[in-house]
Amino acid sequence: YYHPSNSYIYLYGDMDMAEKLEWMDREYLSKFDAISVDSRIPGQKPFEKPVEHEIFYSVSENESTEENTYLSCSMVVGDSLDVELCTAFEVLDYVLLSAPGAPLRQALLDAGIGKDVEGGYDDGIYQPFFSVIVKNSELSRKEEFLQVIRETLGKLVQEGLDRRAIAAGINFLEFRFREADYASYPKGLMYGIDVFDSWLYDEEKPFIHLQRLGAFDALKKKAEEGYFEQLIRTWLLENPHTAVVVGIPQKGLATEQEKKTEEKLAAYKASLSPEEIRKLVEETRHLKEFQDAPDDPEALAALPMLKRSDIRRETVQLYNTPHQVGDTTVLHHDMETNGITYLTLLFDTKQVPDELIPYMGLLKSVLGYVDTAHYTYGELFNEINAKSGGISCGIQIFNHKDRRKDCTRMFGVRAKYLAPSEEFVFSMIREILLTSRLDDGKRLYEIIARQKARLQSSLAGAGHSTAVMRVSSYYSPGSYFQERISGISYFRLLEDLEKNFEQRREMVTENFRKLMKVIFRPENLMVSVVTDDAGYEHLEEKIAGLKEELYTGEAEKGQIAYRFEQKNEGFKTAGQVQYVAVGGNFREAGYEYTGALRILKVILSYDYLWMNLRVKGGAYGCMCNFRRTGDSFLVSYRDPHLARTLDVFRKTPDYLKNFTADEHEMTKYIIGTISELDVPMNPSAKGALALNAWMGGLTRRDLQKERDEILNARPEDIRALADLMEAMLAEGNLCVVGSEAAIEKHRGLLKQVEPLVR
Repeated sequence: YYHPSNSYIYLYGDMDMAEKLEWMDREYLSKFDAISVDSRIPGQKPFEKPVEHEIFYSVSENESTEENTYLSCSMVVGDSLDVELCTAFEVLDYVLLSAPGAPLRQALLDAGIGKDVEGGYDDGIYQPFFSVIVKNSELSRKEEFLQVIRETLGKLVQEGLDRRAIAAGINFLEFRFREADYASYPKGLMYGIDVFDSWLYDEEKPFIHLQRLGAFDALKKKAEEGYFEQLIRTWLLENPHTAVVVGIPQKGLATEQEKKTEEKLAAYKASLSPEEIRKLVEETRHLKEFQDAPDDPEALAALPMLKRSDIRRETVQLYNTPHQVGDTTVLHHDMETNGITYLTLLFDTKQVPDELIPYMGLLKSVLGYVDTAHYTYGELFNEINAKSGGISCGIQIFNHKDRRKDCTRMFGVRAKYLAPSEEFVFSMIREILLTSRLDDGKRLYEIIARQKARLQSSLAGAGHSTAVMRVSSYYSPGSYFQERISGISYFRLLEDLEKNFEQRREMVTENFRKLMKVIFRPENLMVSVVTDDAGYEHLEEKIAGLKEELYTGEAEKGQIAYRFEQKNEGFKTAGQVQYVAVGGNFREAGYEYTGALRILKVILSYDYLWMNLRVKGGAYGCMCNFRRTGDSFLVSYRDPHLARTLDVFRKTPDYLKNFTADEHEMTKYIIGTISELDVPMNPSAKGALALNAWMGGLTRRDLQKERDEILNARPEDIRALADLMEAMLAEGNLCVVGSEAAIEKHRGLLKQVEPLVR
């Protein structure tokens, strides 16, 4: 299979195509003989009737098995070569499940079958499927789960779908398709992935998923003809190619599986002869020698590579033009945006009382998802998505290069829209900020339960991020705040609110009201906007109008209280791997930031940590970072070890003291570093970079200095970081998220141990 005859080659960009094809033929393809490779992927034969399966997953000893079952029902929907069908089901994903108040989601929640509903249309494969998944349920409710799905979908077919919801779904997808915002991912890469959704299965149809505008136009017309209702009938109600899978929690399953593996290995070893064992030992020794051996210099030299002189010396442009609307700073990032305005309203939260800070994490998930004066939350969401690219709330943290003891914490309201929708967008922002119903107990409980269920999954699933945020909260202002609004501390709040909601309900509503009055005030506002001059033309008057309606009365004010403490915690999960994080602040030890630290990140991530934690240690990955504030960390990802990993971390300074690299090696590391700096950026990303620089006190001169330090770096600059690394590690900050067995075995390394989920 790994042969040019079985390869798919695509080129993206402005180039002389004939010249490129001639080069590929001369340098690559002509050097191989054609062979016949059958790599077709056959379709799964449709089931004659739905199938059901039960699977088991491990939970920790302290974790309850009650209300911890997953119920899922999935139906195969055609194939990826039918672009109109694929696009229609993305719309149905929005209409039935994804949008707040979507009827299928709401019916399952109202029936009390589980605490959260997710799923939707899963594409990117030959036979896409539509799933409905309920979390935190019971096996005994499986039939009720299926009955609610059937009855709800049947009713929607009979009575018809909400036309406004369909229009919102189509507009949402079309806006996103036209915008083609892939964040830091290159467009050419993402378009290539879209090409493979059809090209792999029909070599005559490589571009059909890049030509969706016709599908959007067709669906707008067919929506009035009962097309979407018929899709529900055909593919979701009358489709035998359906699987019902139930995930059942089982205590001790991970231990049981480990024991079976040990017994299997012991039996295998017992079956070996002394000669076979000797051979295995010898093969292992050869493997270790191979891992430890440096790459062949001659082989490395054969790989084409840029030189330092090929890399652009000039740093990125910062698009920051400040204006004033009264006492409000409006930061205009002036650039061509293809007619789209990216608006962010930022409200300073410095006067939020300490005890209310965790509720900010919940408030950002409530605003825009509860009823307002003129809309139900479902109508609000659909109205916004039918006429704009969306409005959302979030919290942004900005670290200033010269202020290590604090950070700027902003509550953000983001919107993207085309010029004709500007007045509408501001009216919707006023609707959300000034008229949201914060006393709807039923809706608040749904949001809290959903937040808790999703955070429970993400804290364990992304254990490296959890461990890094927690260990950094011992010493970093930004991480301390972040941890309280989205980390384990926040999860503890959600656990309590969900369990004791009726007793806490009035308090939650009152806390929200206090937050609204202290945050959404004219004196707290600054604005960041990415648009051209035409898009900016009327913006200032809209901002001035909004300011007049914000809160100006008395509010309960306070400030954050940083309580830094080296806790060195271990959080036990039912998994079989660890996420081991250490961290500290090198500026506290008197060291300054340098661009060489960016190179160090690449060296450690793809050499020292990679070789010792992944290649030799069996961890799935490793990461590190060194910020301008001095906040730094090293972390392992899906790691079978704990103590061994800490030993690798401790030896990092020794590696740096003995670091050597010739010009070829240094250039390779520098290219890796610059590639992280020079990612392709769309206007939205350029605006975010400029805003971060503004809030962080960074000028283009600072960025140029960093780039020069990278491009001019020598091996001695890396060796000079050994003492900095030693000082950071000497702080002794440690957090582990991992298996019960590993954490209990190494409990002596930790100060505090507790279950991740109580």
